[in-house]
Amino acid sequence: MKFGILIKEGPYMHQAMDTAYNFILAAMESGHEITGVFFYNDGVYNRCATLEPPRDERNIMKLLTELELKGVRLIVCVAAGKRRGIVNQTVCKVEEISGLGQLLELCITSDRTITF
Repeated sequence: MKFGILIKEGPYMHQAMDTAYNFILAAMESGHEITGVFFYNDGVYNRCATLEPPRDERNIMKLLTELELKGVRLIVCVAAGKRRGIVNQTVCKVEEISGLGQLLELCITSDRTITF
């Protein structure tokens, strides 16, 4: 099965990113495909390069980098990023910045789209 992932919650405020990360790992280990992860609304903060969690807390940027290395596409919504001032490459650590059309494509190419 192909899963598209939509992240709408910011890091450290809710457990949405942690739950999504664990779901993605479990799905990949079970042989499913992740067609992409789209960060929207406050979810764009998960890709903020200026995040510096204390050493004893989970490092969301490191977890997302691990997913990238496994071939998972991470897409940040340009409009949501602009509203929050984190669109440029120095502030937002991302390879792909796109619009809602990319989210629509993600939904079309996936069997299921799951929102966290």
